[in-house]
Amino acid sequence: MSGNILLTGFPGVGKTTLVRRVLEGIDARVGGFYTEEIREQGKRVGFSIRTFDGRTGVLAHVNQKGPHRVGRYGVNIEDLETIAAESVVSAVESDDLVVIDELGRMELFSALFQRVVMEALDSEKPVFGTIQARRNSFLASVRSRDDVNVIEVTSANRDALVASVRNDVAALVLRSSSH
Repeated sequence: MSGNILLTGFPGVGKTTLVRRVLEGIDARVGGFYTEEIREQGKRVGFSIRTFDGRTGVLAHVNQKGPHRVGRYGVNIEDLETIAAESVVSAVESDDLVVIDELGRMELFSALFQRVVMEALDSEKPVFGTIQARRNSFLASVRSRDDVNVIEVTSANRDALVASVRNDVAALVLRSSSH
């Protein structure tokens, strides 16, 4: 088994929900971050960053100004670097499991974030997260690593994956903590 597990699949298939369900049964110090939709009056207007130590920020929003855009969303590089990237660095230093949700187009605007991700993958700590199905050179370099197991999530398999992925993540944490 590789040292890192990344879930992939189409947008909206439930990757982040699966991450959160897997983590519910993990007995470990978890660090890093996950993303959530920001909704106003029933419409998605952006994405937030939430760390496991309670920090929050905005990853992207329709009202975010600046040159970095994905569709109608402006990407907030400052929160990506000072909240998401810092949470990953902190998790590598002091937690049992590093969660990165997600590796996708918005996150790729930051060279700092990309460097932090590679440092986390190179560390002794297991990384659990999500990676966009889209192709680009950075995502391809992550997927092609020998120590990364990429699992495809579909609407048909996402519920059945909870137990097996939880077991795999728990085994990685156990193996890592015995070193």
